[in-house]
Amino acid sequence: MAARPVSNPPNPWTRAAGGGYEVEWLGAPPEARVEVYEERARSIITTNDSPDVPFSFGVNPYRGCQHACAYCYARPGHQHLGFGAGTDFDTKLVVKTNAVELLREALARGRTGPAGQRDWIAMSGVTDPYQPLEASYGVTRQLLEACLEFRQPVALITKSALVRRDADLLGRIARVAGARVFLSIPFASERHARALEPWAPGPRLRFEALAALRAADVPTGVSISPVIPGLTDHAVPEILQRAAGAGATRAFMILLRLPSEVAPVFEQRLRASFPDRADRILGQLEQCRQGQTSRAAFGSRLAGSGPRWRAIEDVFDLWCRRLGLERGESERVEPLTPDLHRPPPAVQGDLFGG
Repeated sequence: MAARPVSNPPNPWTRAAGGGYEVEWLGAPPEARVEVYEERARSIITTNDSPDVPFSFGVNPYRGCQHACAYCYARPGHQHLGFGAGTDFDTKLVVKTNAVELLREALARGRTGPAGQRDWIAMSGVTDPYQPLEASYGVTRQLLEACLEFRQPVALITKSALVRRDADLLGRIARVAGARVFLSIPFASERHARALEPWAPGPRLRFEALAALRAADVPTGVSISPVIPGLTDHAVPEILQRAAGAGATRAFMILLRLPSEVAPVFEQRLRASFPDRADRILGQLEQCRQGQTSRAAFGSRLAGSGPRWRAIEDVFDLWCRRLGLERGESERVEPLTPDLHRPPPAVQGDLFGG
């Protein structure tokens, strides 16, 4: 891995880091000691052709995630860096310090999609772009500033209320190119969230972030992901109502998926936090996944099946209709007029290489 350790990484919970943000947005500081590695990445835009994922291009400024969510599907990927998928994923974090340079180079080469439309860039498809380290490094904000400069549409998903820091910037991107921010809120209960998402800001702060983004004219949505049958499915109506009340206009949900090394991390945390309910929760998950806790085949990885899952979907659909929420996480990017699509002076070629 082309990364160097930082012996004394900047502390996101000191008010000097990031310049004036509210520490409460980050939630409580983790107990675990964090090791930070600074990387000079070779590229920053990833491409995706999976039918399970609704975007083609993504940008991930960080590897690993300090939120330490027990169910995070990105955990196995940390092993490619020589780290573990358990506590290493939560505490050995990588920052791509040259991310904005690489993105500017890619955007300067330029390209439009079909019928004169721009392709969305998703931030992030893997780990949270507003995890606590962002308060110190500001890589995500730099990437958004480049997107504003190049009129690049952005779709963003986060569990962090730190996104409020960039509400005005995201509002400007929304006006000139297109932007949408989803807050991932799988729990209505602060206690349940703390058990399985220990260092992510609690649900209350995330709903407040939705309202702050909406006040800045940023189109917003809520992601009830993952849905954990037997633990969180009953909270779907409450989450949708609170999200709509905060200005969200779109919603989607994804069933819990426990691939490879994620399963033991999740099960250990689940049994420690909910010892009397763990077997029933895992059994109900299997009812929704044809007797399994995960399915690897493209096109079915995120999908549930069976009467238990259909009942959850029916409740979700009913409340989306009642609240006027659009369902789904993607939407068409409106064609940009020539006067809006004007990147800084540069030789235009093909975006994302070639």
